Amino acid sequence: MEPREYDLMDAAEEGMWWYRALHAQVLDALAFVMPARPAAPLLDAGCGTGGFLARLRAARPDLPAIGLEVHPPAARRAGVKAGLPVAAASVNDLPFRDGSFSAVVSLDVLSHQAVQPERALAEMFRVLAPGGWLVLNLPAFEWLRSAHDMRVHNARRYTATGARAALEEAGFGAVRVRYWNALLLPLMAMQRKVLARAPHNRSDVAPFPPWLDRSLHAVTALERRLMAAGLSFPAGGSLLVLATRP
Repeated sequence: MEPREYDLMDAAEEGMWWYRALHAQVLDALAFVMPARPAAPLLDAGCGTGGFLARLRAARPDLPAIGLEVHPPAARRAGVKAGLPVAAASVNDLPFRDGSFSAVVSLDVLSHQAVQPERALAEMFRVLAPGGWLVLNLPAFEWLRSAHDMRVHNARRYTATGARAALEEAGFGAVRVRYWNALLLPLMAMQRKVLARAPHNRSDVAPFPPWLDRSLHAVTALERRLMAAGLSFPAGGSLLVLATRP
């Protein structure tokens, strides 16, 4: 990403509604697939400035974890913020032994232009222990491409069908794909395609007025409750993907 985007992420990821919603979705997924302490640690592959690692450590102190981030200054920030080890390396070449992890989490990383998706998925498959879980978040739908994608260097966005095919091609099994950030999708589309469609616009990572931040987060919390009750959505701004290494 552009260096400024790391600064924005570092400042926003603890309190901004989007990060809180994303982290809650991933913690829900981990509670489902890993309810007890695993035998091996979790890897946050592409951890940015450490927001999810810090939230994971607070929510799941039973779950050992380490991070990896390609940008060395961000990796250092992440280690300080989370109080966990963070390696400075690329998801295209993970510096870990085969079968090292019980889970790999990677949030909005496969979409980056510096990432080779097939190679990164092969590496994630390699470092997972048999029976281990992969948890991905991916930006959805090419038609949502905007200035935000340019600022964070997103080269691709995904559909449920495309994400499932990519993971199955990489050898993963039990692939589960679901859209989320669905209730806010109309507002997201309007903001990106109408209000801020010029290429020079900033990314979506920015401070929000407190009342607006609370309102947006409340919508995502309602959506989580609906999903927990079994409701699935045909579209959304993001995809949450779960899969196992057989």
